[in-house]
Amino acid sequence: MRWWATALIVAFSCVLFVFQATAAEQAVIVCIECHARLPVQYSQSVTLWQTSIHAEHGITCNTCHGGDPMDAANAMNPARGYRGVPLPPAIPGLCGSCHVGVARYYLNSAHGGTLGRGGPTCVTCHGSHGIKSASLDLISKKNCSQCHTFEKARLIRSAMLKRDTMLMAIEKKIKLLKSQGIDTDQQEKRLFSLRNRFHTMFHSLDIKLIILESEHIQAELEKNNGAGGIGTAPLTGAVAIGWALLAALMFYLIKKNVD
Repeated sequence: MRWWATALIVAFSCVLFVFQATAAEQAVIVCIECHARLPVQYSQSVTLWQTSIHAEHGITCNTCHGGDPMDAANAMNPARGYRGVPLPPAIPGLCGSCHVGVARYYLNSAHGGTLGRGGPTCVTCHGSHGIKSASLDLISKKNCSQCHTFEKARLIRSAMLKRDTMLMAIEKKIKLLKSQGIDTDQQEKRLFSLRNRFHTMFHSLDIKLIILESEHIQAELEKNNGAGGIGTAPLTGAVAIGWALLAALMFYLIKKNVD
């Protein structure tokens, strides 16, 4: 085979590979690519989503709006599951398909009792596209006083503040240990579970329940909360054992060389 023919095949293969990779990338995000090119009225949702907790975890447009994100021609086809913008009464059920515990608390709360009658839904407090990680910052005078006074919300926030501070402090300790090469997978999972339980119960709006559960969670946070944070005392011990083994090995090698 002539050299130019070989070069042509290689060049064609490279172009085909780039085209396929680009096409695959575009196919996965056709909704985002299309809306991003539109005027602000239609592209703002993409801008907000890009910095959201949903984007961070790979939750894209079709998760909430339905449709086919891999086919531009059918992205908004009802036959492919497209449902558009969900109406307020449907929002808790939609969000609850992932956030099951939150939806249950919400539906049994004062907020849930006004569903379908102009009351707040998930997007009222969390937003619809620029969704941030759950935190006590959402319980603010600016947000809550849109519908009612801030007094009850202030009591709830105060009841949760101490435990939220503990959660953040422990998270920092775990990140520090992780940066030192220590396996913190088990601790991260436990912290994630406690944080979920902590933020989920807020949606009940039941101050007595929140105070009671906050105390239980605090007890769990303080349990085995050694120098390294939640459940990290065993990790500190493991590090000490590791250093002891390393010291023993070095002693053995030195002794062997001396002998």
